[in-house]
Amino acid sequence: MPTNVLISGASIAGPALAYWLGRHGFRPTVVELAPALRTGGQAVDFRGETHLTVLERMGLLPELRRIQTGGTPMRFVDEAGRPLLDLPAEFAGGAIEVLRGDLSRVLYERSAPYTEYVFGDSIAAIDESADGVRVTFASGVVRDFDLVIGADGLHSRVRSLAFGPEERYVSHLGYYAATWQLPRPAEPVLTRGSVGYNVPGRLASVGPDHRDPGLAGAFFVFAAPELAYHRHDTEQQKRLVADAFAGLGWVVPELLDSLRRAPDLYFDSISRADVDTWSAGRVCLVGDAACGATIGGMGTGTALVAAYVLAGELARAAGDHRTAFARYEGLLRKYATGCQVGGDRTGKFLAPGTATGLRLRNALLSRPLFLNGMLKLGEKVSSTLALPDYPVPDHPAAERPVPAHPDPDLPAAGPPQPTPHAPR
Repeated sequence: MPTNVLISGASIAGPALAYWLGRHGFRPTVVELAPALRTGGQAVDFRGETHLTVLERMGLLPELRRIQTGGTPMRFVDEAGRPLLDLPAEFAGGAIEVLRGDLSRVLYERSAPYTEYVFGDSIAAIDESADGVRVTFASGVVRDFDLVIGADGLHSRVRSLAFGPEERYVSHLGYYAATWQLPRPAEPVLTRGSVGYNVPGRLASVGPDHRDPGLAGAFFVFAAPELAYHRHDTEQQKRLVADAFAGLGWVVPELLDSLRRAPDLYFDSISRADVDTWSAGRVCLVGDAACGATIGGMGTGTALVAAYVLAGELARAAGDHRTAFARYEGLLRKYATGCQVGGDRTGKFLAPGTATGLRLRNALLSRPLFLNGMLKLGEKVSSTLALPDYPVPDHPAAERPVPAHPDPDLPAAGPPQPTPHAPR
């Protein structure tokens, strides 16, 4: 039975898959380009029976309920700050909302006893044979694995290497999103929830930091055709955001001023990934790499569901990857694409392209009946999959030592230290 599985990506899908593979007796290795766990990111949510069942089977519900944000109410205002629309916390927060960095940490801690983590490296080449996969890493290390799984997001390196270039699979949906951290603005601009200001095709919003009351997070969305820019050139991306929002009122000038001084920026297109088949030989995709949407496609919940099913099918098939990959995709594809559709509407909801569209959005969502209908639809879409029950052995794979922290004074939740590659 193939046991050594390489997973690319240590955000959400990768550690979740590593946890389940370890519980089923496999020996997973996770490689992550970043030097340590990524601690930032927006809030992510879970909603509906399918999501909550997976969290329950992982034993995560008590911990996530302890660290949940409680959701974030959303208010839309005019240029003078007068309210136009108020949305309750559960609209964006679902049943449970947590910070992405917190979820990533929890999944790392659950999976680490079964998993070798390699930080600060990435996959450079994949060479498949009848017996396995030889992987060359960017560091120059060469290692052999039985299977390789791409859990590395919308811009998946594994997908590019094994399936073809990104442009075949990722479609631009007409919008870009940017987030950054800044000192908390003075009241009354910011209250408990986020506050947003629209003009056609643009949204500028700011919300409180869930950890530090002295900080806030800006979230900007704007409509644009596909732009040419370098994904790792933060200064270039800052200029694109500043140009898109130049001349707007409300507190946009102050937010743009904070952007110039912000040390970190998340900037990406609002896009979706559509892959005809999620596996090629001994390589398989999971999470956003297979069927992702940048925002609004319930990608986090789908990633945990997919990790649970993929590991379970590999165990059920005794490692026969052809059978397991086919069953995994057969069970998940309809569910994942159904959830993904919500991402197609995200940009148009956040920043409608016309003044009429803005007025219509505000009017419809001000009606409790319409709002409740949207909330119920989200729960229904995320609950359409009846999860298989995969028995977990009493004695999973031998536990590995959790990597030491770079700073001995850090608490247990601190970032892990990069782990060197094991010899071939």
